[in-house]
Parts: sequence; structure tokens; C-alpha cells
Amino acid sequence: MAHDSMIAAGIDVGKARLDAQVHGCASRFGAANSKSGCAELIAWLTGRNVTRIGLEASGGYERSAAEAFRQAGFEVVLLQPRQVRAFAVYRMKRAKNDAIDAGLIAWVTAELESVRAPRDARLAALDEHLRLVEQVEADLARMKTRREAYRTARLQRWIEQEAARLERRLAAELALLAKAILAHRDLAERLQLIESVEGVGRRTAITLLILMPELGDISREAAASLAGLAPFDDDSGKHKGQRRIAGGRARVRRALYAAALPASFRWNQSLVDLYKRLRDKGRPHKQALVACARKLLIFVNTVLARGSAWQKQTSPS
Repeated sequence: MAHDSMIAAGIDVGKARLDAQVHGCASRFGAANSKSGCAELIAWLTGRNVTRIGLEASGGYERSAAEAFRQAGFEVVLLQPRQVRAFAVYRMKRAKNDAIDAGLIAWVTAELESVRAPRDARLAALDEHLRLVEQVEADLARMKTRREAYRTARLQRWIEQEAARLERRLAAELALLAKAILAHRDLAERLQLIESVEGVGRRTAITLLILMPELGDISREAAASLAGLAPFDDDSGKHKGQRRIAGGRARVRRALYAAALPASFRWNQSLVDLYKRLRDKGRPHKQALVACARKLLIFVNTVLARGSAWQKQTSPS
């Protein structure tokens, strides 16, 4: 449980509005989701001796407010929507509106035993750039799929031109993103270590660098869990269910899948051996691929923890 002197508030974030409530009392306040609105809210929260603020992730609308609160000296907690809803179910709270949500977020925030350190501001900016890259990749994939469905010559030419344009834009944005990373010596060193692992290309390395800054400071089990690659038991009494993965950081997982497939067939002998061993035991392709993606992540976590590049002859296990 949080320490007794801590006073928590919850803020329900909308595109245009911020609704706040202090935990344990009926005090509420609403303001615009803007620079001036945040200033009003900071003054209101300060007047009520609030020390910790909880916000629910809301598609990016919470970013400016969270940063303003941190700069004002508050301890800021960013909660995932599923955390808040699960807490609501646990407390049997079914009603929902902005004021109720703010109170519920305040309650969750007050119950937290610890708060993670704020994310490196540089990585937050790089994450925005990475998200654009991912969106261009998705657009390009859709365009290539669309190409297969058309037979009219003019339409085919237009689709080809659009696909070529997106490929050029994607290459340019990836180069700019890499340049931004390499401008920071510590980030450049981490990127080099990640890329040293056989089978991890620059695109995957960039994703791991930006979206999993914990790597190198956590256990292999924690790394797999954060990426959503840790299999969970499904046993009860005599029932022995199939172990499945769930949750975690989907963007990281997608990048690892993309790297693990070629790595487990060619680029990383440890993964080639692992994939073959699992398939020989009758494991399905997808299950074997998940195991290879998890192992690839463990390799990256290990080289970052050691601070030394991957060595083929003494690869981590």
C-alpha cells in the first residue's frame, strides 16, 4: 500500500477536457486539455496537497498533460485502460462517466505500492517517429495487397506508383529515425549491442531500443513477460490446459516475430537448432516461432546486461 502521507488524484483524459478527482473525497475539477487548462488543474491539485496523479492512457491525448504534471513536481502514474476496468470489476463498479472514471482512476492510483520511473523523454519523441514508420509500413502492406485485386492497367500503374512512393518514404523515415538515435552516444551504443545479436536487423533493433528500455536491467522472465512472450499456465485440478501467451507490448512482439522467422531458418544457429528441436518433438510452427522470438529477446537482454556484443562461439543461452 502507498505511504499514508500520499494524496492521490485521478484524471479522466479526453481530447478536449480533463476531469480530476481527489481520492477519498468529493473534490472534483474540470479543465480544458490544453496548456492553460493544465495550469489551472495544477493550481487546483496543489491547493489540495495532491502528490500523486494517475492518468489513463488515451490514444496520446494524455501526453502533454502528463509531462506538465511531471514538470510541476507531481508523481505521475500512467495506467492502461484494462487496469482501470479490471479494478472496476473487482470493486463491482458498473456505472461509467467522466467523473466516475476520474474517481476510479484516483482509487487505483492510491492503491499502487510503487510507481515506475518516468520514461526517458528522448525515447518518447523517438517513439512518435517509430509509430509513423509503423503506419507507413501498414499502408505499404495494404497497397501491395490491393495490387493483387486489380486488373485494369491504369489502376495497376497508380497502385505501383503509390507503393513505390511509400517505399521511398519508409526508407527515408527509417534513415532519419536511425540518425536521431545515433546522435546520442548512449543510445547508439545500445543499438550497436542489440544489432550484434545474429538475426536482429536495424529495424527490429530500433523497436527494441525505443519500446523496451528496461532490457539489460531485468530478468529474462520479466523481459519475456513484458513482450507478451511468456506462456501462462491454464491448469485447474486434473485439467492441464495448453499454455498460451497473452498481453504484453504488441509492437515489440510483432518486431520480434518478423526477426525470429528468418533467424530461426538461417541467421542464428542457436535459433535454427531450437526451431528444429521443437518441430521434431511435434510442436506446431507457431509455437516453435514464439519460442524462437522469446529466445531472441533473451539474447538481446543478455548482451545489454553484460555490456558486450554477441559472441558466436559463446552465445548466451
